Amino acid sequence: MKTLVIVNQSAAKARRVWPSIQKRLDDAGVRFDTHQTKSPRDATSTTRQALKNGVNTIAVVGGDGTLSEAAEGFFEFNGNLDLPPVVVNPAASLAILPAGTGNDFARGFCGHRAVLDEFIDTLVSHCLGTSDRSRLVDVLYGRCDGFEQPFICLNASTMGIGGETAERVAAQGKLMRNFSGEFRFLSAAVGALAAWRERRVRVTLDGHMTADGPMNLVVVSNSLYAGGGMKFSPMANLDDGKLDVLTASGLSRAEVIYELSRVHKGEHVKNPKVNIIQGEIVKIETLLLQDAMPLEADGNVRGVTPVQFRVLPSTLRFVV
Repeated sequence: MKTLVIVNQSAAKARRVWPSIQKRLDDAGVRFDTHQTKSPRDATSTTRQALKNGVNTIAVVGGDGTLSEAAEGFFEFNGNLDLPPVVVNPAASLAILPAGTGNDFARGFCGHRAVLDEFIDTLVSHCLGTSDRSRLVDVLYGRCDGFEQPFICLNASTMGIGGETAERVAAQGKLMRNFSGEFRFLSAAVGALAAWRERRVRVTLDGHMTADGPMNLVVVSNSLYAGGGMKFSPMANLDDGKLDVLTASGLSRAEVIYELSRVHKGEHVKNPKVNIIQGEIVKIETLLLQDAMPLEADGNVRGVTPVQFRVLPSTLRFVV
């Protein structure tokens, strides 16, 4: 079995834990190659080339952003973006070694806060052949910037205040990076809220227009957690073949702050101004150029609206 471990060198936590992970793998007799990321999107191109060269397992030491970049490398986009991307190697697996800010995907994947030792043990068993268990999960195929820029989303994508918040988290300095993911996201959200204004947004789900009006936030979820433990959609499931669309319209700044205090428990859904629907293809459009909303996917700032998401059921294999 050929294994490649990708380490996010720009993440302080990943740099800190990598020597102990490496020792655990070496002591267990796991044979693997290592790649340390050099720039944004490096994990995508490295993964794609490794899979073409016969690598069976890609393991990621990093957070949701690096994991998402590696997941995108499992796919190749068609020249015709209306068609879903092609899986490079359907038999290959992606393994999580969570070492990021929020580790939301790992938390949603295993159902509790990610414990790194558990994921190391899982990878060792997989590589040594003592366990061949895997889980196929859904991914989201997104197209932003006027539907022309394709990307893969594992966890969730936020637009509006969420996109603004992601930009602020990415720009935080070394001091803020010493705090927990929850605190960093909350701090960024408060700043984004102060500068936010509602824009008119049109949401079309599976060919039917489901919302049209001024909105604070739009979230498209695939997994249970995002944004440092926030449950934007408490009913999101990684393998239900559905995407979950949350819209928040007409909330005052005070109401947004109040709902931020409840979203970690999923209690924001009790607010009648918050709506969640499920489907397979969603199109989110801002009708004026100046109203284009920044969007992030899995913590990575991707572009702006309009955007379309399509769920690709059971297309990515994870080591479990």
